[in-house]
Amino acid sequence: MSATWYGDRPPTPPRFGIAGWCRILLKTPILAVVIFSGLLLMLVVRLFERPLCGVQRPVTPFITVVVCRMTLGILGLSVKIIGTPDTSATAVVANHSSWLDIFALNARKRVYFVSKAEVAGWPGIGWLARATGTVFIERNPKKATEQKAVFQERIAAGHRLLFFPEGTSSDGQRVLPFKSTLFAAFFEDQKDGHIGIQPVSLFYRAPQGQDHRFFGWWGDMDFGSHFLRVVALGAGGEVSLSYQPLITVQQAPTRKAMAQACETAVRQGFEGQGS
Repeated sequence: MSATWYGDRPPTPPRFGIAGWCRILLKTPILAVVIFSGLLLMLVVRLFERPLCGVQRPVTPFITVVVCRMTLGILGLSVKIIGTPDTSATAVVANHSSWLDIFALNARKRVYFVSKAEVAGWPGIGWLARATGTVFIERNPKKATEQKAVFQERIAAGHRLLFFPEGTSSDGQRVLPFKSTLFAAFFEDQKDGHIGIQPVSLFYRAPQGQDHRFFGWWGDMDFGSHFLRVVALGAGGEVSLSYQPLITVQQAPTRKAMAQACETAVRQGFEGQGS
């Protein structure tokens, strides 16, 4: 994974005002109830799901979908879908702009995220990520072989993995170069062309009157202040998810070719939404 992207200086945080603080006081406890109730329900269901189904999760992913949809609704962030999620995809890749990406992508498709190890320690989101079967990886080349083995185990179990090949988040106004490292697991001992990855382009539209980078989360921006900014927002924000055609290992037979093909597809979908 790459180092943190800093880019341009973040916009000056907007003043919340009385209306903003009222939304924070109202929405925050509701969000807590929704997220932690979903987490508790998943843990209870998993007590029966694990011994009966092992690594398979036939029930708990649906709880995740409901929780994420409810969360986006409470935040007032609408979702626009372009294209169709491919149920045959082995993995999904997308550009990364914000912690909101996790909710937007999970709300539309049953997937298992691949995330940096630091996320596991985040209050709320970290606990939810662990409960939903997220694969945590470290920015350490020495861990590459071990992490590749984890990928292969999850792929063999039929899990549809989703990761951000940029390796970091941006301001939501660009697609950063894709790294090929995490694609390696899809080319180990594969003798057919049935392995396929679906690229997805995420594009955020800020509410009227706000900086166009409003939803972007990058550089040294801390989670707490960004979270409050989003919660204080009324309706008006939107995230578009543009699902691109599946790319198979026959079309892109090496990890570098696959990374480039996915980057091109994501970039084209992203630029199409911004035009």
